[in-house]
Amino acid sequence: MSDGRTAMTPSQERPAHSFNGYLALLLGLAMVVFVVWRIISFNLYGPSAIGGVMVVLAAVVALLIMPGFFMIQPNTSAVITLFGAYRGTDRTAGLRWVWPWMIRRKVSVRAHNLHSEKVKINDLRGNPIEMACNVVWRVRDTAQAVFDVDDYKEFVNIQIDAGLRTVGSRHPYDDIEEGEVTLRSNGEQINHELRVELNDRLAAAGIHVDEAGLTHLAYAPEIAGAMLRRQQAEAVIAARAKLVMGAVSMVDMALAKLSQDQIVELDDERRAAMVSNLMVVLCGEREVNPVVNAGTLYQ
Repeated sequence: MSDGRTAMTPSQERPAHSFNGYLALLLGLAMVVFVVWRIISFNLYGPSAIGGVMVVLAAVVALLIMPGFFMIQPNTSAVITLFGAYRGTDRTAGLRWVWPWMIRRKVSVRAHNLHSEKVKINDLRGNPIEMACNVVWRVRDTAQAVFDVDDYKEFVNIQIDAGLRTVGSRHPYDDIEEGEVTLRSNGEQINHELRVELNDRLAAAGIHVDEAGLTHLAYAPEIAGAMLRRQQAEAVIAARAKLVMGAVSMVDMALAKLSQDQIVELDDERRAAMVSNLMVVLCGEREVNPVVNAGTLYQ
């Protein structure tokens, strides 16, 4: 059932019918030369009715030709309208000519590089973070860029901000649970997701995003100190875990070597004591002071 609203039909770029400006320039110059020559002839030989009509027609043609010139630089286009109706887009570089009552609007189709402002958003866990990105975009469809949005450059700025907020809120900043896609650790995946999101948002304006990537990612200042301490604690825990695993491996290797070479036979109690001493030596942060046993193994 229809709700009474009509969906907007997107505009579509099509080639414009324009003419070679150099040929039109030669024709205009020829009309000007003809008018000047006829004026000189009037002064020398006197006026004539036919000559007067020809001068008027040549002057009118010259006046119609001269305002119709426009120049198109490489990677630039001209959107042409006639009395408000879209008549096509001219992408041919060089001097071009159309009828003077046709309006020409220049639109650059070159690549634009935009660095966004820092925005504060909440990540998936609700932590406030700051993000910024760099986007390379270009106009793909000039008709959509000119007619389907009010100001396509402002539209790009607003949609980049909105897309950055959307992608940032989908993922946590850092990895607490194993296997999570995070903003800090999965840069390539986040950049790809951001580019896809921006292309979806900017398609209505005929804009295509070639590249998009995060240039700034940090916790907001109000929680940065607490999060830094958490990261430091996680780093210490990871280092400790690796140190303990290495120490256990070395103790196991030492006990196996003693038993294999039959250097000394240890009962369970002495084996436990040796393991304890070795773990203290290997995992301790301070320098160890050895104690020399001058008696027997059991005294």
